[in-house]
Amino acid sequence: MQARGTVTIAPRSALLAPATAIGAGMVWSLGSLTARLAGHSDAWQYLIWRSVGIIIVMETVSVVRGRGLLLRTAYTSGRLMHLANAALLLASVAFVYALKNTTAANAAFLASITPLIATVLARVFLHERLTAVTVGAISVAICGLLLMVVTDLDAGNMKGNVAALFSSLGFAAYTVCIRSGPEIDWSPVLPGYAAMMVVMCGIVTLANGRSLAPPAADIGYALIHGGVLIVVGTIWYNAASKSVPAVAMTIFAQSETVFVPVWVFLRFAERPKPATLLGGAIVLAAVVGKAVLDARGDSRSADEPAADELHHLPEPGPGSIA
Repeated sequence: MQARGTVTIAPRSALLAPATAIGAGMVWSLGSLTARLAGHSDAWQYLIWRSVGIIIVMETVSVVRGRGLLLRTAYTSGRLMHLANAALLLASVAFVYALKNTTAANAAFLASITPLIATVLARVFLHERLTAVTVGAISVAICGLLLMVVTDLDAGNMKGNVAALFSSLGFAAYTVCIRSGPEIDWSPVLPGYAAMMVVMCGIVTLANGRSLAPPAADIGYALIHGGVLIVVGTIWYNAASKSVPAVAMTIFAQSETVFVPVWVFLRFAERPKPATLLGGAIVLAAVVGKAVLDARGDSRSADEPAADELHHLPEPGPGSIA
């Protein structure tokens, strides 16, 4: 509920957007199961079919709704849309490269500094300010992530470490893009970056002398990952971004990091280390704590636009995201 020059946020609606962002991370985390189950394909083959799943679902939904092909919109909607496409492509490809060229712990930690990079980008490009609550939540979350990986962290491969940093930069840039244009339908970004991914990973796969078609079961897992988990998670993430500041969005999305070891333990009985469990609990506390504080109105996040600027931002509604 909003009047010009003033802001009145009902606790229930204020809690819904952060909960949606947290839920997006949980949905994304289920991809750890499909990727693990697809044991007969390499990362590049898996990414090809994951991207195909994204394109099939998004384009089918768009055509059924009479909106035409999203791929056309993805490449004809201006610089900001192109930047968002490139940002997600960078985030995905760089993280895969990091996993292949450094330890998983190094890749996970370095790619999880997205909130810090988003802080810099949001301040520079969106002029968002930060309160003590947001800074505290970032600090606590980073401490939790450090604890989760510190026992396994080593020097690693420098190329892989740099790639992980670029992955974090890509996702932070994507977050800032969608936050800077809340009135824009960002759904074309999914098939847009997925098509670029198919081309890039296809070239790498063929160059490595491997088949573009791994076993059928692996293709199925990849299609589910892309067509269901990534699509649903990103739709929720984009919807939440219309009312949650960019830096807070990256904090809430860290729920993905927390739930990955949970799903792997439930499916494969792989017990996380005590440090991992404790670190995950700290990250979850930071995520939930900020969501509750913001919803209760105990602190107004100064990384949100000022009250006299908020009336320029449209309220999200049905149909704003495909």
